[in-house]
Amino acid sequence: MNDTTDDSMTSSKPYLVRAIYEWILDNQMTPHLVVDAGFPDTRVPMEFVADGRIVLNIAPGAVRGLVIGNEWIEFGARFGGTAREVLVPTEAVVGIFTRENGQGMVFPDPAYPEPTQAANAPAAGPKLAPLPSSKPGGSGDKPSPDRPKGKKGAPTLKVVK
Repeated sequence: MNDTTDDSMTSSKPYLVRAIYEWILDNQMTPHLVVDAGFPDTRVPMEFVADGRIVLNIAPGAVRGLVIGNEWIEFGARFGGTAREVLVPTEAVVGIFTRENGQGMVFPDPAYPEPTQAANAPAAGPKLAPLPSSKPGGSGDKPSPDRPKGKKGAPTLKVVK
């Protein structure tokens, strides 16, 4: 018998995210990640955040250089026609689901870490170039090709038991 406790094990979240991502692709559907944009060190385009969360299309055709690691999820993508780098701590992931039917997995709300660094200390994440600032006023921005015409609001998650 092993005396290992839950506290000494790594988080299962990155393993589940990778597994659900593969399952979604195997079923020829489009994977979307829901992220808590306010989680520390999360780097996403804030102008696309609604209610503190952002939904990210992580299909192979929508991103470049996707890495779903144990600590970080990172990739490049275009938002409103502008190339951006995205960096998400794995613990900031709220869920992963299909665009087509909403099946996937929802995780408990992330537990924010206790502040241990000074407020002006550098972030612990991988080094990336700063996100380019967006141009207010929608200078030529087109609606996201991910959202069908006529639909408004963020996708909803369907809990499957």
